[in-house]
Amino acid sequence: MKKGCAITLGLVALLVSGCALTPDYERPELNLPAGWERTTAEQDAIANTPWWDIYGDEVLRALIDQALDQNRDLALALARLQESRYLLSFTRADQFPFLDVFGSAGRGRESKRINPLAGTASNYGIGANLSFEIDLWRRYARATEAARAELLASEFGVRNVTISLVAEVADLYFRLQDMNARLEISRRTVEGRAERLGIIQARFDRGIEPEIDVNQAQVQLAVAEASVTQFQRLTAQTEHALRVVLGEFPGRVPLGPRINFGGVPLSVPAGLPSELLKRRPDVQEAEQLLVAETAEIGVAEALRFPSLSMTSQISVVATDLTDLNSMDSGQWSLAAGIFQPVFNSGRLKAQKKAQVARAKQAEEVYILTLLEAFREVEDAIVATETFRNEFAARTRQVKAAANALRLSQARYDAGVVDYLEVLDSERTFFDAELRHSQAHRSVLTSFVALYKALGGGWDERVLDDEIE
Repeated sequence: MKKGCAITLGLVALLVSGCALTPDYERPELNLPAGWERTTAEQDAIANTPWWDIYGDEVLRALIDQALDQNRDLALALARLQESRYLLSFTRADQFPFLDVFGSAGRGRESKRINPLAGTASNYGIGANLSFEIDLWRRYARATEAARAELLASEFGVRNVTISLVAEVADLYFRLQDMNARLEISRRTVEGRAERLGIIQARFDRGIEPEIDVNQAQVQLAVAEASVTQFQRLTAQTEHALRVVLGEFPGRVPLGPRINFGGVPLSVPAGLPSELLKRRPDVQEAEQLLVAETAEIGVAEALRFPSLSMTSQISVVATDLTDLNSMDSGQWSLAAGIFQPVFNSGRLKAQKKAQVARAKQAEEVYILTLLEAFREVEDAIVATETFRNEFAARTRQVKAAANALRLSQARYDAGVVDYLEVLDSERTFFDAELRHSQAHRSVLTSFVALYKALGGGWDERVLDDEIE
């Protein structure tokens, strides 16, 4: 007797726990390149630092805080995260019994044409239904696993949007500073060339200068004036783009002083670890979507096997309310049912194969995302090093061009050279100043790109907020 009970309990436990028809998820084999295996405290600090604080720009910090509070893309990502949380609860509920209660009350009479003895009668009832489908093949467990993975993917999606948002705010802010600086360079150049044109015009009026010098000076003034209008337009458009990212209508944006590189660590330790890439939210999001699609294979496979469900009902029915508590009014039922698909023209088999194909797609997306992450890190490291060297070269270029312009103007005023040398020096100096400003921005934005590539700098406050 005891042996029979033990066997029965074992069978019940087996039925409740179910049998998985597909293997558990295993991460695809990744042959990481050499030199990405070692982790140091310094390297971890690179990804964990809230990098926007390094610049010491209070205006930039305030704009980032505002974007984290008001950006619409981030709000959309948080709404999707909320949806995934509810969908997980919705899917997980299928693993547990369902209990429904019901009640009824009525009063009526049959037609006396049908039943001459019919009279008016009342009927009352109250009861409960209990139903449960035993998860024989872990169909519902796999569905819950998929929903949980999709929830994690949504969470990593929020982190990815946060990283991209902070980087976009910083990039637009540095672009705005650059456009503003180039606008000031152009205005200063207009003033200088207008003054030079006035001198040449006066000399022409006295018959000292040829008319071609006046025309050439006018051309160079017009070039500088065109640059002013160009950078006015680009400044306004950059402000409008930044305001939208901040969750506001287009308008003006405050600017702090031009950032220098004094406190910015522009060198990066060699051999950054692969762990930093595996923690990138876009990589983790892609992997969790792969986990979800893999679990869905188990769901599709389980549909081809028998399902076992159990239902029970207990109720009391009487013609008078006072009789509802009578034992004689009670009724109950207990039933078990089994369902096995037999012929459906290959529909379930095709469904399973389609899900396998979807899982394969998700695997390829994951690997491609990882490869792209490696490329972005390598590109960002090269950019931070080369842009810094380029900026140093542009700084030397500006100094040399300024001195050349000064000497050319002195030689022209002394009558040693014609105006063509001054024109060439002016063009060179103006172009050098504009390129120097652009190189300054490139250094800052390459540092932003490095932190984004490393998956660092996302703000925990976003996920710590309570989601109703």
